[in-house]
Amino acid sequence: MKVNGARVLITGAGSGIGKLMALQAQRRGAEVIAWDRDATALATLDGMQTAVVDVTDREAVYAQAAATGDIDVLILNAGVISGRRFLDLPDEAIERTMDVNVLALFWCTKAFLPAMVRRDRGHIVTIASLVGATPVPGLTDYVASKHAAYGFAETLRTELADDAPGVRTTVVLPQQIATGMFAGATSPWYFPELKPDYAAKAVIDAVERDRQRLLLNRPALLTAYLVRPLPPAVSDRISRWAGAFDGMAGFNGRSIIKNGSSAPQG
Repeated sequence: MKVNGARVLITGAGSGIGKLMALQAQRRGAEVIAWDRDATALATLDGMQTAVVDVTDREAVYAQAAATGDIDVLILNAGVISGRRFLDLPDEAIERTMDVNVLALFWCTKAFLPAMVRRDRGHIVTIASLVGATPVPGLTDYVASKHAAYGFAETLRTELADDAPGVRTTVVLPQQIATGMFAGATSPWYFPELKPDYAAKAVIDAVERDRQRLLLNRPALLTAYLVRPLPPAVSDRISRWAGAFDGMAGFNGRSIIKNGSSAPQG
């Protein structure tokens, strides 16, 4: 679907890859609707419709969607990270991660998909992650949420193939993107950090080319899927050798955990 003239709604559009995708779509002639919880961040987006929305608040999502009207492209980008090992995760942080990274996918999609199905036209993009294909110590809740995001997107794709074949989907599987979210974390050699502008352009390109799955680093994904089926003793040894299990040791990025407690973001 060409985005020129299309109404494109992006969640988590106030900063990072979300903001860059919004700018990329705008440059291609899209009418961009930007959602974020941060009103100050949204104020930096010139020439776009903006709305302060907490995507974990189901009723707020439905109300704002009704006010927005029909859209052509929905990019499910909002996401959070804790960056702590499992036993160091406050319950509230686990809940927040699942609310933003998983349940919000359902609320936002339910809000806009029925109209797309009636028109048999639209596109839904889910920003998942390559870590949904491989374990990463220090990211238990995040990895679990991205497994769920991938499953959500792929299953929705198969349902829409029967119910509304004109509504397309794309699931995006990036590795670490240099937006500051994962600051201090390191990646193994086969997971090189992605440049944000490259990733944003690739996502909008994928929409215009109706790509069902976007792999931003094919060698990395191939490695993940070659290693994962091996016996755990073997795959763990390979991952440790490559440095995949130590990458979060120096993490000082945008964690939802502040001063030992969970601070809501989104």
